[in-house]
Amino acid sequence: MTQFLAQFCRDPRGESPSLLNGGLDKIEPEYWVIVLAIAALFENESKQAQESNGKNYVLGDCGFDPLGLFPEDKKDQFDMQTKEIKHGRIAMMAILGFAAQEALYNTPVVAETPFFFQPIF
Repeated sequence: MTQFLAQFCRDPRGESPSLLNGGLDKIEPEYWVIVLAIAALFENESKQAQESNGKNYVLGDCGFDPLGLFPEDKKDQFDMQTKEIKHGRIAMMAILGFAAQEALYNTPVVAETPFFFQPIF
């Protein structure tokens, strides 16, 4: 999968494309077409779910719970949703940190912290 996505970026230094390092112009237009098409599919599916469920529709609920981890109790459901939001925000801050690190040091984050990106065994 990584090799498939790598073909759409023309950055020889290996930096993540972002506004901070000016890398967005290095991404092939085909990649953006694929991203927009997938986003449109998800938005269409969400709209159909909203129309079919009416007032019972919950924003962001795609019905994806293959392991059955989502609790049945309303309070526990609210707690789980809160945890998901907080974890998502932490992940966004981590990605922002990666982009800022690349912009400050002008080297790929993979080169700065290779132990995060190498197989353990």
